[in-house]
Amino acid sequence: MASIKRHASAAWHGSGKEGKGSLTTQSATLKDTPYGFNARFGEGVGTNPEELIAAAHAGCFSMATAFQLSGAGHPPESLACDATLTMEQEGAGWTIKAVHLVLKAKVPGIDAAKFKELAETAKANCPVSKVLNASITLDATLG
Repeated sequence: MASIKRHASAAWHGSGKEGKGSLTTQSATLKDTPYGFNARFGEGVGTNPEELIAAAHAGCFSMATAFQLSGAGHPPESLACDATLTMEQEGAGWTIKAVHLVLKAKVPGIDAAKFKELAETAKANCPVSKVLNASITLDATLG
């Protein structure tokens, strides 16, 4: 059985609210990228885990959709996906409750019903969708 491993690391210094952290990925796309309380729960500068999950989901879903469309004989001209992650407070903690995907696509020669079918299959089967314990919804349109 084949497997792929990817690595990322976080460094944190200080308390939860006043502390500061940085994230680094194996690819070095993120290298000591700052994150902290204000970036996560406010509008502060830096990244946060939730926007990274949203980015990962948008990227994974877009690639899965490209594979679905290509496999059905309709390689896409372009796919643009926006992922909005919703996190809600539950008691003293927070839970990721939902991800809403908005896909805008240019796919020559495909009808809307087949496009939506293939996009739904991609949504259900992309690895990031599978790992999230959240409601995942999709608006997919051809343009």
